Amino acid sequence: MTQASVSGLNERVPGRRWTVRLDAAGRGSAGVRVSCSRPACAELRLPSAADGRRAAVAHLKAHLRAAASPRPTAHCACRADGCHAHVPDTDRPARTEPWRCGGPVVLTVIADRAGRWWRALECCSRCAAAIPGARTTTAAPASRPPDAGGHPLATVNPGANPGTGADARPGGGPGAGTPRFSDRTAVSGAEVPPPRPATIAQRVIPDDLKPVELRDELVELGDLFRAYQRRDQPDLALLAHLHTRKARAFAAWAEACGDSRLRPVAKRAEQAADAARLQHEHRTGLSAAGDRPPVARLLTGAAQWDHARSVLAHAAATTPLPGPQARLLVTMLTLRTALSGTGRLVGQDLTGMGLTEPEELIARLTDCGWLRLTGTPADLLAARPEDPASVTVPSLTPRTDAPAPFAFGKKLRPKLSGWAQRIVADKKLRKAGADAGTRFLALALATRCHADGRLGSGGDGIDLDDLAVSCAVDLGELHCLVDRLTAADWVAGPAFTDGRLTGRLTERVLPLTCPLPQPGLVEGSG
Repeated sequence: MTQASVSGLNERVPGRRWTVRLDAAGRGSAGVRVSCSRPACAELRLPSAADGRRAAVAHLKAHLRAAASPRPTAHCACRADGCHAHVPDTDRPARTEPWRCGGPVVLTVIADRAGRWWRALECCSRCAAAIPGARTTTAAPASRPPDAGGHPLATVNPGANPGTGADARPGGGPGAGTPRFSDRTAVSGAEVPPPRPATIAQRVIPDDLKPVELRDELVELGDLFRAYQRRDQPDLALLAHLHTRKARAFAAWAEACGDSRLRPVAKRAEQAADAARLQHEHRTGLSAAGDRPPVARLLTGAAQWDHARSVLAHAAATTPLPGPQARLLVTMLTLRTALSGTGRLVGQDLTGMGLTEPEELIARLTDCGWLRLTGTPADLLAARPEDPASVTVPSLTPRTDAPAPFAFGKKLRPKLSGWAQRIVADKKLRKAGADAGTRFLALALATRCHADGRLGSGGDGIDLDDLAVSCAVDLGELHCLVDRLTAADWVAGPAFTDGRLTGRLTERVLPLTCPLPQPGLVEGSG
């Protein structure tokens, strides 16, 4: 019995194996090249990775169509490459590979998850089941003689010689049928899978949805979103348009079928459209909708806006003295010394803040240890541009035993400092003789607005208690400061309702704003 088994195994032929690879065509180029392990297959060069993947998959499918069916006389071609069926037991000696295989021979397809290579091989069903992510394919059964041997899954291919390892080229030789892929079990080529249902945003679009125009719009949007995901380069103007259409379509869908679960999807699509338009404006300087001119902001991205808010929050948490004057001075000195703990200033930097007694305030910060000077406060206020004075904030000096308080780099620090200086030294605020509290409130409002200037992340206003704490003033004083900003053409239409400050920043100060992220914003797709 043993001799017969060994003889049968020795008569087997090596399993066939094809590998199609996708590689970069060259450094600095978006092109790719597709190569096949078969010597007769010529290399292909394509302009993009998406085209390369489609060509690689089509090439492998052509090999599978030519192969027609697995040969029952072939042994495993997996060669123990990550095949769990070929890993020897720890307490037993390793066996020869054919004895460890089992089951019928199948054509197995393995794909790299990163989309860099695709492999098809003849192997036994035991190894195919042991390879993670492997899929099996088999051709439609052909007419076979009553005495044909082999496993019931094997098919007879009259145009192929099962005793050789060579495979026919695509289109050469009659095949038993076209291979079809399956997840875990082999699917006969004679079976036609049912059509896939139309979907959008992971939801199935009902076939009987009325009106028909609404269903057609949802089906088209699903196709357009999937096509957008296959693009090589983003088009934020197009993405904003698609999300706008999706918001209207889902709102109509919710109305047509009375499903309230669809309304949040419509709301998220509206928010995603707003975010895409805003990103489009920041990247190109053009309005996606064309309905309003773009805003050329001094700080140009959401990351920079978040860093500006982090500096204000740090100053509010570390200011050692009460009052808006100390809050403003600490904020400006923090921006000058943020990364190294040291900075250089001139007297004009401090005298232009609207401080009533700057020398005394600087002395108090020095006495409490928050600030260190090389000279006296009077020397700092008298410093000229040709001979700036050096200042040190010990709490901002880098330490090995504590993390840095800020995450931005040395190139962004002067931009943040210049942004704050532009607000504090605003021409109309200077002409109006605005005090330090008014200037710091202008700084705070610039970081707490919507992209279009409305106060609050969603334009619904700012909590008065929170704003008063941030500016180190009481509620009564806050009303006076808002009136002064309104007179200086900084705020338009302010109102105090239900404990919130509503209104919007004027057009002239929009370039100095740092818009808040919109609440509940999710970049959805179809």
